[in-house]
Amino acid sequence: MITSNVSSYNPGPFLLVGIPGLEHFHVWIGIPFCVIYIIAVVGNCILLYLITVERSLHEPMFFFLSMLAMTDLILSTDGVPKTLSIFWMGAREITFPGCLTQMFFLHYSFVLDSAILMAMAFDRYVAICSPLRYATILTPKTIVKIAVGISFRSFCIILPVVFLLTRLPFCRTRIIPHTYCEHIGVARLACADISINIWYGFCVPIMTVISDVVLIAVSYTLILCAVFRLPSRDARQKALGTCGSHVCVILMFYTPAFFSILAHRFGHNVSLTFHIMFANLYIVIPPAMNPIVYGVKTKQIREKVILLFSVKSIDG
Repeated sequence: MITSNVSSYNPGPFLLVGIPGLEHFHVWIGIPFCVIYIIAVVGNCILLYLITVERSLHEPMFFFLSMLAMTDLILSTDGVPKTLSIFWMGAREITFPGCLTQMFFLHYSFVLDSAILMAMAFDRYVAICSPLRYATILTPKTIVKIAVGISFRSFCIILPVVFLLTRLPFCRTRIIPHTYCEHIGVARLACADISINIWYGFCVPIMTVISDVVLIAVSYTLILCAVFRLPSRDARQKALGTCGSHVCVILMFYTPAFFSILAHRFGHNVSLTFHIMFANLYIVIPPAMNPIVYGVKTKQIREKVILLFSVKSIDG
């Protein structure tokens, strides 16, 4: 569908520059990127394995966590391997359909990640503020509806972006000063009016994500109010510990993402080199850190990880 809509202005490939100004250091920059990517893949795969095989982890919170792990794998795998091929092999070319595909999955996984974090905040709100009704509110049927709903919402928000790009003619340069294809970055190469792209690309996805952030903030505000009303100090510490991992993940995800988005639109004085470097952080750092944070902060996962590796060491 995408290929058939490509106009005659888009016959050739795009060229991804990498990180402008640091071309001579690409080989060395690729090493930490590769290490962090391997940590992300291994960590999220272990997380998915444990949640799948351990019946004690078959709870709503861990179902949403498995969704987060799968989405993080998509986010990092969609961007990092191509980035490493640019850094290490000079493989800068990417076809127009390939560019659209990469852009779709990067933006889709970002919006879906945000929705999953919102669902996890709702889960913690119900667990702490209405513990007696937790099982009746978050039934398996409800969880499936939430999962399908947030996935479909993210798909419907990002799919129009693909068609907004396929309508544009690219008769000038096709050199992209980035390591991956990003909607507005590609649209700005077109020799046509891109006001619709700018309006839709900024307002619709960003306002959706901002609404997620507002709902997450409201959820955790209510959670904190409920926690500090708990009579038991141990109960307060347990609740804060559980929510602490969620807050860490939320901050790691939104901080670099919002900086990159806002700098791309308004940060004309921000160095392009710094901007592109920072833009790469949100596709590699959160996916690598999420399993570590949850492994350290969540008692059930921490215990299962220790048991998993202790059994392997004994077998070895």
